Amino acid sequence: MANNKRGPEPGSQKAKHGGQAVREKYGTEFYARIGKKGGEAVKQKRGPQFYSEIGKKGGESTKRQQGSAFYSRIGKKGGERGRAASSAAAPAQTQDESSANP
Repeated sequence: MANNKRGPEPGSQKAKHGGQAVREKYGTEFYARIGKKGGEAVKQKRGPQFYSEIGKKGGESTKRQQGSAFYSRIGKKGGERGRAASSAAAPAQTQDESSANP
C-alpha cells in the first residue's frame, strides 16, 4: 500500500520528530484545542449517538481481548482510588470530636 501523503512515513523516526517540533512550537494546549474542535465536528456530522455506538464496540472488543475479569480488576482499582481520594479530602474526626457531636 503506497503512502500518497506528503511528509515522512507514519510511525517513522522522522514523523516522531515532526510531532515533537509541533509540540514545541504550539504547546500542548494546541492538541487539546484541535482535539476538541475535531470532536465537535464529528458530533455535528454524526450525532451524539455515534459515540455511544463506538463506545459499545470498544467495550466488546476489550472484553474479547482482555476477558470479563479485566473489568472486575479495573473496577476495584477505580473504587480504591475514589475511596482514597474522598478520605484524603475529608479529615477524620477524632475521638473527642465524635463524642462532642451527639
